[in-house]
Amino acid sequence: MAERVPLDFEPVTPAESAARADAFYHEMARRRSVRDFSDRPVPRALVERAIQTAATAPSGAHQQPWTFVAVQDPDTKRQIREAAEAEERAFYADRAPDDWLDALAPLGTDWQKPFLETAPWLVVLFAQRWSPAGRGGEGGAGGRRKHYYVQESCGIAAGLFVAALHHMGLATLTHTPAPMRFLGELLDRPAHEAPFVLFPVGYPAPGATVPDLERKGLDEVAVWR
Repeated sequence: MAERVPLDFEPVTPAESAARADAFYHEMARRRSVRDFSDRPVPRALVERAIQTAATAPSGAHQQPWTFVAVQDPDTKRQIREAAEAEERAFYADRAPDDWLDALAPLGTDWQKPFLETAPWLVVLFAQRWSPAGRGGEGGAGGRRKHYYVQESCGIAAGLFVAALHHMGLATLTHTPAPMRFLGELLDRPAHEAPFVLFPVGYPAPGATVPDLERKGLDEVAVWR
């Protein structure tokens, strides 16, 4: 059993809680997915801090089943774009059902993904389905330790990553070309890791636009009993 330590928790007044809640809500309500990126450099320290923030996410049995691969190399970004566009071209032309294409139509997306080269960073979140022998891997059958709630854990970490980037004034997009196996191959990841989501990270291009969409209201997403 892990050693128990005092909880680092700082009580606040209800008024301060409300003020924090309102400020954070209004900040996050401005967040938008961006597809038009500037090539303006982003310091590595900012990407590092966003990853560190994401890694504070709760996870099943505290197994932290994630790996973040940050890519800045232009040649690697070009290879990722080429592979992603090949998958996306096939998706839009043959694999996507009509109802899915209808759902995407308001966003104006297509198979072309120039942001995968323009954005100064690509960060790929890999989900670890199990741990190999070594750190966290002792005691498992065949030198493996099974991970639990991997999808849920990585989903929470992805959300924190998006929030951290927005909070520091950066933009991103949750990009999930299907299938994504090429990311593991291009980035030389081990067999126990599966690509979960690809984030271009950077600043919006000057004059960037986004679809004029509305989010569901509270009465549409919450039920009180």
